[in-house]
Amino acid sequence: MAKNSNLHAAKVAKNDEFYTMLTDIEKEMSHYKDFFKGKVVYCNCDDARESNFFKYFSKNFEFLGLKKLITTGYKAEGKGVVLIYEGDKNGNRKVEDEEITIKELEGSGDFRSDECIEFLKEADVVVTNPPFSLFREYVKQLMDYGKKFIIVGPKNAAITKEIFPYIKENRLWMGWGFSGGNAYFKLGKSVTTEYSDGVFNPDENVVKFRNCGWYTNIPTEKRYQKLDLYKRYSNEYKHYDNIDAINVNKVAEIPMDYNGIMGVPITFLDVYCPEQFEIVASMCNTNVNEYNYGYPFVEGKKLFARILIKRKCA
Repeated sequence: MAKNSNLHAAKVAKNDEFYTMLTDIEKEMSHYKDFFKGKVVYCNCDDARESNFFKYFSKNFEFLGLKKLITTGYKAEGKGVVLIYEGDKNGNRKVEDEEITIKELEGSGDFRSDECIEFLKEADVVVTNPPFSLFREYVKQLMDYGKKFIIVGPKNAAITKEIFPYIKENRLWMGWGFSGGNAYFKLGKSVTTEYSDGVFNPDENVVKFRNCGWYTNIPTEKRYQKLDLYKRYSNEYKHYDNIDAINVNKVAEIPMDYNGIMGVPITFLDVYCPEQFEIVASMCNTNVNEYNYGYPFVEGKKLFARILIKRKCA
């Protein structure tokens, strides 16, 4: 609970300087290596000079077969910076300063600015860790411009009114994820949120969140791995008070032989296969509409948010 509340506090306070660890970037990108060939990669929302995204893609430029790498950095008071790298020029297989074009931007480097949108238009794929406080607005921009992306974000954003429709319509889904569900971030200088014991490592200036994941719209083999089901439907599955559907407390307990609507934890999105299940709606708040059916209640007790799904019969 403390970890999730800390993430929420950071979002509310707009403490957005959380830098993704290079090892986590390497692990996630390894699943997309064939996709990157011939692509222009854009890493915005970064500290351009310190970005581990820039370090990863510049170091692996030839290995991935990239066409171009663009990284823009935001500066709250002043002008942002753009770094452009188009590969090794002298054949020594090293990323050298003279091979990187560095330019000062006219504005702050905000991803919503006209000059950053021009870089976005040029890009084939966007890979970055956008600010948590602007995550929904950031995703909307990517969708509006029809961009492929692999980005870090809070998992709870998946059931918001802005993001969930994309997930239901199979326009966005969860990537491979952080090892063991633990996302580690190096803190920026402006972050002032206090953290609980076990969350913040002051020696390394690193914070750990359990409620972060990778969002993408690029298919990989994980997307089509069907969940192994072993349980059969019985009276142990309670029906909701307010909707004709059964409650499933754990993803592993989804019954293999129930063809009606089931409410499952949000963690289901980590294993969702569109060939096996259909996402019907969410149950997460009081704003009832075609995407959200209200909070889930069983025998008068309100439960945690649920995703409503239906098994696709063979």
